[in-house]
Amino acid sequence: MPRIQLCRVDELEDIDARGFELTQTDPAHDIFIVRNYDNIAAYQNSCPHNHGPLNWLPDIFLSDDKEYIQCVNHGALFELDSGHCIYGPCNGQSLTRIDVEIDDHIIYVVI
Repeated sequence: MPRIQLCRVDELEDIDARGFELTQTDPAHDIFIVRNYDNIAAYQNSCPHNHGPLNWLPDIFLSDDKEYIQCVNHGALFELDSGHCIYGPCNGQSLTRIDVEIDDHIIYVVI
């Protein structure tokens, strides 16, 4: 399967998130990655409630305390490592996960 290079692991803080638009795919994919110390996860940037993007500013996907992914539209909270919603109108649903590979400290997504 094709993989797309995103960034180096050390470009992210221990708890951090960053968005990417994958224009190499047809159609393009709007995704984001989350680093939670040693765990790296990638998700489609689409809330299961209204299918809109989770962020309104670039790379702002986390709650102020950095404990959850937070949807800017209605405050839904999702677990960092699983993408499972624990609060909000999509409670019990999950973000769509994207496969991630790490090779020589570089993060790739597999599409």
